[in-house]
Amino acid sequence: MDNEKIVRKEHVKNLIFQIAPIVGLLLLFGLFMAFAVIKDINIPYSMKNIINQSVIVVVVATGAIFIYTLGSFDISLGANMCVSALIGAMAYNRTGSLAVMIGTCILTAVLIALVCSVLASVFNLPVFVTTIAMLSLLNAAVLMLIGANGTGDIIQVPAEAVSAINTVWFKLIIMLVYLGICIFVFNFLKLGRQEKFAGGNPECARLTGLNNSKLAIIAFIMAGIGVGLGAFLTITYAPTLSRNTASSVGMDVIISIVFGGMPVSGGARSKIYSAVVGALSMTLLSQIMLMLNLNSGISQMVKAIIFILVVFISMSDGRKSILPR
Repeated sequence: MDNEKIVRKEHVKNLIFQIAPIVGLLLLFGLFMAFAVIKDINIPYSMKNIINQSVIVVVVATGAIFIYTLGSFDISLGANMCVSALIGAMAYNRTGSLAVMIGTCILTAVLIALVCSVLASVFNLPVFVTTIAMLSLLNAAVLMLIGANGTGDIIQVPAEAVSAINTVWFKLIIMLVYLGICIFVFNFLKLGRQEKFAGGNPECARLTGLNNSKLAIIAFIMAGIGVGLGAFLTITYAPTLSRNTASSVGMDVIISIVFGGMPVSGGARSKIYSAVVGALSMTLLSQIMLMLNLNSGISQMVKAIIFILVVFISMSDGRKSILPR
């Protein structure tokens, strides 16, 4: 009987942790609508802004879930996205083809991600160590690309070239297609189960025959595709690119994944939908604080406090249940 009570208690606790982020998103949406009505704000226009701000983070964070599931993290995602967007813009200016631009963005992002994973495997280093080194290299590459190919401090794609696809529906279709592919791979193929197992206990996974290096490479490829799509959508939304393009994406992805209820340790409790729930929650929170006329400094402080609280709750819940890493 005692064992049954413990199992039932753990089941209820896990259920609460699964639905809490969704409940939080619904509460934030309710607050947003209430403040919008009280302050007589144009709701359709505000919703369009929320989608435009969220969709890029959702796409990048969805791919990053594959890396975070393994218990690793990549802080170079924003820099990778900036380099991919710059090279994609250069490709368009040379060819005048949107298909070439999106293909170049994805290919560049995947190649950069592969370099990170291969370096980690060859030198047997933690993934985050190689991404720190890659962050510095990519920041230097951004300056070189702009200096060699830009006009002053920017690289620009003609606005009329992307105006036809700079729509909410186009961005939503890109996001939903990529999200659907990731859900299928993560939930219905053995790759997802293997990554959760390896993230929960990599040593046990290795002893059972799983190739952790191979899983890491595949995870980085999936993340690279998301970064490449995010780079393409960035050009679509803001065709004037600079060294500051996507500078906040790396941190936005981390915060979104945690806001969405995914444990920072990865493993079995990893969920693809965490990226969507977290990105939308973060954007709604930003919009609410904007309605309250709070400056950006206070907004960042509020996000940081919530981030720390969520991480603390997640870690304290898993200290006794997660297998030794």
